[in-house]
Amino acid sequence: MKTNGSSIKNTLLESSNLSHLSDCEGVLKALKNKLRAQYKNTNEKINSNEDLKFNNKGKPIINTPKNETENDGQLVRLISENKIIPLIDILNDISQSTNCLKSFVHFSMKRGSNVSPNKEILIASIVALGCNIGVRKMGKITKGVGPEKLENTVRWYFSLENIQEANRQVIEVIDKLSLPKYFKQFADSHHTSSDGQKFGVSVPSIHSSYSYKYFGAGKGVSAYGFIDEFSRTFYDTVISSSEREAAYILDGLLHNDVVESTIHSTDTHGYTEVIFGLCNCLKIKFAPRIKRPGAQQIYTFKEDPVKKYKELGYKIIPPDRSKYIDEQLIIDQWDNILRLLVSIRTKEVTASILLKRLSSYAKNHPLNRALKELGRIHKSIFLLEYYDDRDLRQRIEKQLNKGELWHKFAKDIFFGNNQEFKVGSKEEQRLAVSCRNLIQNSVVLWNYLTLTKSLSIVNTKTQNEIIHSLNSTNLITWQHVNIHGEYDFDLLGTQTEKFDLNSLIDFQLKEF
Repeated sequence: MKTNGSSIKNTLLESSNLSHLSDCEGVLKALKNKLRAQYKNTNEKINSNEDLKFNNKGKPIINTPKNETENDGQLVRLISENKIIPLIDILNDISQSTNCLKSFVHFSMKRGSNVSPNKEILIASIVALGCNIGVRKMGKITKGVGPEKLENTVRWYFSLENIQEANRQVIEVIDKLSLPKYFKQFADSHHTSSDGQKFGVSVPSIHSSYSYKYFGAGKGVSAYGFIDEFSRTFYDTVISSSEREAAYILDGLLHNDVVESTIHSTDTHGYTEVIFGLCNCLKIKFAPRIKRPGAQQIYTFKEDPVKKYKELGYKIIPPDRSKYIDEQLIIDQWDNILRLLVSIRTKEVTASILLKRLSSYAKNHPLNRALKELGRIHKSIFLLEYYDDRDLRQRIEKQLNKGELWHKFAKDIFFGNNQEFKVGSKEEQRLAVSCRNLIQNSVVLWNYLTLTKSLSIVNTKTQNEIIHSLNSTNLITWQHVNIHGEYDFDLLGTQTEKFDLNSLIDFQLKEF
């Protein structure tokens, strides 16, 4: 029985690409050596580290020089030729290039069916939801499309699965182009990031929560999205504004079929020690931008006590009375850790559900404590590397800045109804956010395609100049997109006067 159990365990680990975790003691030994080497490397290079200083309490203070200023003026000119392109034209171009609108199949039909509404109605529906205009209002202000048609289309064709499939097709095309690879900093890694964006909810919703900082006396939610180096958003969800974002990180990294991340960044709100442990076990380097990293505690093992590091003259060391990593707790809980990792990797359950369930237990739950201990090892290694590696810090800043730019883009796209949700259910809110992301991904793909077309007709020297500038910019640009529609002045003054001013002034309401 024992042999059979071991065989099943090894089979599960192999099928989940987790065989490197089969030997707990071997994993801990490798982590010890890595942590010991990082202490040595960081401390021995302190004198040559121009970005590192210490406060009066001996805590490290790290400065990160800004990346090169991103100047996309030349790119915008190449993309738009100083023209303003209607949003619906961009969506139409992308639908023809990718066939993404074929993803919108009727609830009763199987995927691949050719039965779907015409593209005009589908594009109008995407804009209605993604721009937060509202389906019925969009039907009233759109020529040739009535509100009943739009409402029927959204009701029967707009499922979360359909929109995500359309998004997948758009971002897959970006992956096939040669241009995106010039935005990568390292060929053998793929950097992603995630962040939440707050939106008010103007209707009753049990899913929303109060946050005076963002909504005043109102309530709202957080749209949590993921973006990669190619400026593609590949996963989104909607959570309560009071929830910690960290629980949803692995959902986005594992529950998408297009983007495979090797390094992932968040801000402080997305960081926990448990996430450090889980991400690194899954071969995804977790690299957050933590506020005041010098205030974070780093750890060591009993074999390498603080006294030893002091004798070596190291300045960045754990506090004198800090606890050592509890290796035995990790060893005792290793099988449970592996079960959790396999469940997440095989997508039997989402990480957010497991982590929220785990955090609902008592704080001294052994599995939760073991995950924290494991995470503390990885956090300590990362912080020591963070102090020492300017390029790493700048990569993290650049990727998170890309996410902030995406948020600005999202705000401009989601302009209707005072940028507040007028739907209360989580499903309806996710539909709107996914449609918004489909619009944004479509604009980014249109930028890629147009820039590629422009590069194909210029000389080699100009091509090289533009390509060399790509690493300091990105294609999240939308100045050339007419999001809000057009004003038609052709009929201005051709209609008869609507108001007889004199008679209206003389009109008196009857008193009852």
